[in-house]
Order: sequence, then structure tokens, then C-alpha cells
Amino acid sequence: MKRSILLLLCTTLSLFSIPAFAEKAAAPANAPYLRPVGNAIDMDKFKAKLAKIIPGRVPSSIKPTPLPGLYEVSYGVRIFYVSEDADYLLDGELLDLQSHTNLTQDAQARTRKAIMDKVPVDSMISFPAKGKRKHIITVFTDIDCPYCRKLHNEMDQYNDLGIEVRYMLFPRAGVGSPSFKTAVSTWCAKDNRTALTKAKNGEKIESLECKNPVADQYKVGQEIGVNGTPAIVLESGEIVPGYRPAKDIAAMLDQLASMKAEAKQAGR
Repeated sequence: MKRSILLLLCTTLSLFSIPAFAEKAAAPANAPYLRPVGNAIDMDKFKAKLAKIIPGRVPSSIKPTPLPGLYEVSYGVRIFYVSEDADYLLDGELLDLQSHTNLTQDAQARTRKAIMDKVPVDSMISFPAKGKRKHIITVFTDIDCPYCRKLHNEMDQYNDLGIEVRYMLFPRAGVGSPSFKTAVSTWCAKDNRTALTKAKNGEKIESLECKNPVADQYKVGQEIGVNGTPAIVLESGEIVPGYRPAKDIAAMLDQLASMKAEAKQAGR
């Protein structure tokens, strides 16, 4: 049984999957991870226990949660909740029922944003908004992906709606694949926007090689939990998987911007 749990944890981490919303049963009142914390935990001992639970991986962060005795342990965007004695581990989402906030998704978004903020904009293939820019989205795309092509066919709509689209190349077949080589040729083209559009339309483009960020962008995609294309990353670090019509994305972004402005005005 212990071997099965370790295998499950390691497999989950390797996939960097984002857990789906799951209903959780209420914990008994005397559960050890609910007991009040009198003193700070011994972090060295805590980490040593974690190393036995999830061998070969080092947490990117360990933070206390609002729930006494429960700690948020992050491995990139993959988050677990561990009791202060490291004897109990929860794999799921933590919800704040008072504020109606998904604390897990918020933490993942912050981590994702921090990673994305380090990526140079000039390493992306960008399609700027027409007129005043209202929003920016970063799209992980695979040239051979049908729904990526569908999204790209609406590029004029995105740009007309004030949305700048920044592409990061994510050949799903992996580094060294034919799709990867096409992505490199696209990025290396003198006019890479035109080359990308031609490639997405199924047109043959010139095979080129140069110093390029494609492998790095593929790695970033894996690091933030991209497991399919297109994957739309918002400025907040939230991720929208799959194709969405341009008008729907624009409406969602406008709504999020409005909510943010209201929260700022209310001092939240």
C-alpha cells in the first residue's frame, strides 16, 4: 500500500496535472491537522519527512494555510496540503467558504504568473491589439493542433477586440519531433508572424535553424501545467485550457477586469 501511495504521488507530480474540484468530507474535530499551532514547526524535520513521502523532489515553497496545523506544499504549480507533523497529506483543492475563494487555484495562478513574468516578451511571437490594448493573453500553441489553428483563424477578431496575443511554441510531440522542427523554422523566419500563419494554414515554410527559445518555451509549458493546446494564460496567471471563441475570451477578460477594479475600490 505504501508503495502504491508513493507511486501515485510521483506520477501525479510528473504530470503536473491541475486537480479538479472535489467534494471533501468534514474532518473529525480531533484531527491532528486541525489542532492549534503553538509554535512554528521544525522546518528541517518537516522537509526530511517530505523527502521520504515524495523522494527526489524539493518543494518550491512551504507556507501555512488559514487552517491551523495545515501547510501548503508547492512543487511548481502542483500543490499538496500536509499536516504539521507531516503524517497526513491531502491532494485536492482548499476552499475558503467565507470569501468563496479557491485558495489552491489562487496559489497556482500566483506561481504560474511568477514563472511567466520571467519569460522575455521578445522571445514570443506576438500579434498586437489594434487600437488601444485592453488585455494580453499568452497562448501555448502547437502548429499541428486543429483547435490551435481555429484560434489563430480568429486572430483579427482578438486584435480588433483590443487583445494582444503572445504565442509560446509548445510542440506536443516533444523536442526533436517534426512539429518541433517546424516550430523552430517558424520562429527563425525573418517574418515569424507570417511564417506561423502559413504553417498553421498547412503551407510549407522554409526549413531554418537558429538560436531559438522553442525548447525553453516547451519546458515552461510543462512547468506551469500545460498538458494540451491551445492553453491560454491570462495576465493574472490563471489558465484557460482549450479553444474559446474570441468574443467569449474578450467578455471573460472584461468581466475579470471589472471585478478587479471593484475589489480595488473596495480595498480588498
